[in-house]
Amino acid sequence: MIPRTYGHVGVPVRFKGNAYDFGHRISAIQFSLDDGAHWTTYETPGTNDYQNLTWTFDYTPERAGFYVLRVRSVNDAGDVSPEAAFAELQVDE
Repeated sequence: MIPRTYGHVGVPVRFKGNAYDFGHRISAIQFSLDDGAHWTTYETPGTNDYQNLTWTFDYTPERAGFYVLRVRSVNDAGDVSPEAAFAELQVDE
């Protein structure tokens, strides 16, 4: 789990984390804000199979409320993380 983040409507929030799959290259990081119903994919060119990948994701909330960002990685074999990590976001006006 990524620590809970606090933000404000209209102000970008940055999430940051690491991914690794030793023996396979991380080819993409995927993010979901709807409990995994839809995933947005960001390719990660230039990675290798022996180092961690540090990723960042910027999100600008449009409404106040509580959000859960799910994050998973995809390796060069097309396999996704067995369990998505998540970050909680509390947004105020």
